[in-house]
Amino acid sequence: MRIKELIKYLEVWAPPGAAWDRDNTGLQVGFREEKLINLLLCLEVNQDAIREAINKKCNLIVTHHPLIFSPIKKLDFQNDTNSKLIESLTRNKITLYSMHTNLDYIKDGVSFELAKELKLKNVHFLKPQSGNQFKLVVFAPESDIEKISDAVFNSGAGRIGEYDKCSYRSKGEGTFLGSSNTNPALGKKGNFEKVKEERLEFIVDSWNLNASIRALINAHSYEEPAYDIYPLKNHSVNYGAGAVGELENEMSVKQFLDYVANEMKIKNFRYALGRNKKIKTVAVCGGSGSDMIDDAVCKGADAYITADIKYHAFQDSKLLLIDAGHYETEIFALNLLKRRIGSFINTKESKVFKYTGVTNPVKFYKQ
Repeated sequence: MRIKELIKYLEVWAPPGAAWDRDNTGLQVGFREEKLINLLLCLEVNQDAIREAINKKCNLIVTHHPLIFSPIKKLDFQNDTNSKLIESLTRNKITLYSMHTNLDYIKDGVSFELAKELKLKNVHFLKPQSGNQFKLVVFAPESDIEKISDAVFNSGAGRIGEYDKCSYRSKGEGTFLGSSNTNPALGKKGNFEKVKEERLEFIVDSWNLNASIRALINAHSYEEPAYDIYPLKNHSVNYGAGAVGELENEMSVKQFLDYVANEMKIKNFRYALGRNKKIKTVAVCGGSGSDMIDDAVCKGADAYITADIKYHAFQDSKLLLIDAGHYETEIFALNLLKRRIGSFINTKESKVFKYTGVTNPVKFYKQ
């Protein structure tokens, strides 16, 4: 298997188009065409991770955080940390690929994995995305319908939650009058024609829209296919931020704080007491999710676990607010990546390793 084949699989599962528009997800450094040997997973790359990749004969590193986020103005291999990492990667022919906010925003992504670690039930998005879908409608003769629908489905359209190949069909009658310059697939030019047609509708994510339109046109037998595009405000069931679910059993605040420490295997975290004496509904967001505190309140959460919460956000908290750490709330995503990648590649030929070290730059001082 070549590295580009694995990248294609990952990008169908977690589309780069779903990422924050100022993110830099995807290939960071490297060689798409190389045969995959082994790969290493880590939250972010550092020199120790590269050394471990070399020792384990890995020619691909997959991270959550991108190495290259802002435009590179220079490569200083002696003084700049990122430049040194890029030099080490290229010198050892290691490809670096990052799945950042696209992994955050997919169903069963980073926050869902955190919810799984906390054994939450009935998990769904804390804040579903909206405004990133279109309805694509095409009118075609009955003989074209299956060919068109297959082509548009293969372009990525028609996915709703756990269902693929979703569409709606209705029968009708189309009319046209072709000029002397036309070559109609049905009827004759210069004649007013009536044709039995079907209306075929699909839901399409914004990043797949152009590909779906191209697929539609290429599969259609008409010289000038008729199609409509409608922007939608629907909440997506496939993409969003954070997650919310329920504990198996209600807990006291003290019990829940102990539970979080034990399940997440952390000894230190910041928190603010809310107004709830019992904890049942829990919202989570891996990484920086303090901007969704109000969403957690609106969802009826008794507690919200995320990271990078500012001081003033803790004041007058309506719910139990826990800052468990950026690294600590995202590290479980490596388990998700290992399962997904391991199910796709031939593990007899290529091994998937998790980095054995810790890339967290935050340390806790104990006197």
